[in-house]
Amino acid sequence: MLGERVIKNSLFLKACRREKTPRAPVWLMRQAGRYQPSYRKIRARVSMLELCKSPDLVAEVTVNAVEEFGFDAAILFSDLLLPVEPLGHTLTFLKGEGPSISPAIRNAADVARLRPVDVGDAMGYVMNAVRATRSALPADIPLIGFAGAPFTLAAYMIEGGGSKDFVRAKTFMRSEPVAWHNLLKKISRVVGDLLVEQIKAGVDAVQLFDSWAGLLSPTDYETYVLQHTRSVFGRIPKGVPALHFGTQTGSLLGLMKRAGGTVIGLDWRVPLTETWNRLGPVAVMGNMDPTVLLGTPSTVRAEARRILKEVKGRPGYIFNLGHGILPDTPYDNVRVLVDTITNK
Repeated sequence: MLGERVIKNSLFLKACRREKTPRAPVWLMRQAGRYQPSYRKIRARVSMLELCKSPDLVAEVTVNAVEEFGFDAAILFSDLLLPVEPLGHTLTFLKGEGPSISPAIRNAADVARLRPVDVGDAMGYVMNAVRATRSALPADIPLIGFAGAPFTLAAYMIEGGGSKDFVRAKTFMRSEPVAWHNLLKKISRVVGDLLVEQIKAGVDAVQLFDSWAGLLSPTDYETYVLQHTRSVFGRIPKGVPALHFGTQTGSLLGLMKRAGGTVIGLDWRVPLTETWNRLGPVAVMGNMDPTVLLGTPSTVRAEARRILKEVKGRPGYIFNLGHGILPDTPYDNVRVLVDTITNK
């Protein structure tokens, strides 16, 4: 079909396959978010969870970001913590304090009580959002689906929300290894199902966010996490690009590549080409510090050009930040960045 050929030849998907492109494709994590007046207008009338569970609104905010800036890919607007609800927990977002999950997991009995999940039934709103978004997007713009990685979801569920160092989660991991692995197996099953169902609904690529894996030593990652992340990537159909991203993971990137993913995300704490060379044959994404976008337009242009000069047109590079766009980012600086990458 013509539409399939058009999407297959998109700059983003070609870069995921490490094929040569005339320029680096660009999309940004949290490219739909609070820095946009259009997003703030929608959020003024609905909560975060209401937005995530409204397919039409998800499609609107996802597509708005592409239309406003000309990104080469769209990422479905959602939240990585949504699977905790069907597993049997209450999820709320407290203003200024982040997510709250109750009851928090404290022991093996809490893990045993987690419910079996039929993702298609319990999280059908996500797949409906995929279909609505895919229908509203231009035919040549790929749509990225995503989910939270098993370790990151487990860490939130044990802490009961966010944390600076996730001490409770790491203590549980070491003191209750059987319960820990049972927990990650259950989460992995749900996350794998969620990614597969998004692919069936129409996303062109998927991303696994392991936001807090960087808190682990390489030994702990290999012992307690790698097998579960690998099981998720093992579910992704052949030929579907799979992006693997975490922050502060410089010491873990080789292990993360082993765990899976056709594209490895790099944050700003690692040298781009040196790290890429060390990883070997894989596509990479990143790695501009998001705070650069808080500066002047000339600073934004200079840093974007520096990164592109470093990459030297090497096939398999996708321009992105080393994490998501910060809420206080000046709107016009995002346009400056995208225009610099796209040579406008």
